[in-house]
Amino acid sequence: MSTELFKPKVLIVGAGLGGLALAAILERAGIPYEVYEKARIMKPLGSAISVGPGVMPMLKQLGILEQVAAKGSCANNKCYMVNEDMEPMTIADFKTGMVERFGWKSYILARPSLQNILLNLIPPEKIHLNKRVLSHVETGEGIIIRTSDNKTHQGHILVGADGAYSGVRQSLYEQLDKLGQLPASDKKPMANSRICLVGQTRPMDETEYEHINDELCRYEFIMGVKKEMYCATFTTAEKTVCWMVVEMLEKESTKTDDSFRSSEWGPEASEAMCNEVRDFSIRKDMTMGFLIDRTPKDVICKVMLEEKLFQTWTSGRTVLIGDACHKMSPSGALGGQTAMNDALILANHLNTLTSNDIGDIERVLKAYKEEQFPHAKSAVNTSAGMANLLKHDFTGSLIRMMLNNIPHFIWIMIRSKSSGYRPQISFLPLVEDKGTYKPTYQPSLETTRSKKAAATV
Repeated sequence: MSTELFKPKVLIVGAGLGGLALAAILERAGIPYEVYEKARIMKPLGSAISVGPGVMPMLKQLGILEQVAAKGSCANNKCYMVNEDMEPMTIADFKTGMVERFGWKSYILARPSLQNILLNLIPPEKIHLNKRVLSHVETGEGIIIRTSDNKTHQGHILVGADGAYSGVRQSLYEQLDKLGQLPASDKKPMANSRICLVGQTRPMDETEYEHINDELCRYEFIMGVKKEMYCATFTTAEKTVCWMVVEMLEKESTKTDDSFRSSEWGPEASEAMCNEVRDFSIRKDMTMGFLIDRTPKDVICKVMLEEKLFQTWTSGRTVLIGDACHKMSPSGALGGQTAMNDALILANHLNTLTSNDIGDIERVLKAYKEEQFPHAKSAVNTSAGMANLLKHDFTGSLIRMMLNNIPHFIWIMIRSKSSGYRPQISFLPLVEDKGTYKPTYQPSLETTRSKKAAATV
């Protein structure tokens, strides 16, 4: 006996990597959705992003792997680190053989380029700009969100993909807290001990920037001597340099602190920080001012670097993905990849719904969280560990000293946590995985395919 699948209307809040990836996958699944973004215009920001084996199967299934490869530079096996006086500190050699082991190349590309590639998979009329979500409420048949223009929008499932300070999460947590159902750890604000300035230069040539034409991405870290800060630069296939400057704060702050004032963020704050770091040396004859002057002002932004794994990802018809439920340090280069994995696993489960019954929806959303939470936790821990490499304390010095002598099998163990997890979209044709290291077991690849098959027989 066949059971007809139910196609829920999904309200996605946030048009970052996680939200756009989810929209692109739902588009292929034929599941109705709408995307609500608080920004007035779609202007992707950010520095470089690493895309590796963990998302390559999904990109191949969506038909955009070639576009990503064209925009990205193959990741180098070596990471160069010097201090501000240009004294060598370490060269992290990740060795070779990773492609054969995990089956896919890794690429470094500008984050805005990846967002634009995903954006092109989504019909423009399904993305609604200048729509800040203020609150939501569940009804017997669905969920209603209210936006800052005093309008309401209705669907069956609400997805919070709206970043570290997610409005959907705040609304959800307020409701759960009133009912006494919010864990104490989720009530604590995210602590911030670092601020970051990011940008991407205009295209340059070899006369302006050495290594700009290298086939492999050249990534360098420059540690401050006079001040606790560091800079990271990445060359791209578009002949640009993605860069970020991270400054350590004297004390941790939270969004509730006086130090987190609205005047601290925005174009004026970005310009002020640009002036503060202009003289930071990144090469013998080059300072950060060189890159800043070659970066359009409207793509430079100042952001906070928080780390937190939230315990509550879903309740009722509401679910969180990406930074809304797991904010991690960029040091591990796993934030964007994990957000897209969230979208994939959630879409797999949504595609097996057979009714709008709240019990059925809660079961599916719970299955998503149970499957993805361990991988998000591993990514958060890995990122936190990598962040220690860039600290100015004894721990950081010890890790940097050890890097040159780490055995190859240790690098494989570290990479296996992220690159071993290579999930695929269960309702699209699967792609062949040629890695000698078999992919981590993906429950939704088995269960959702069998459930969908049973529902359509």
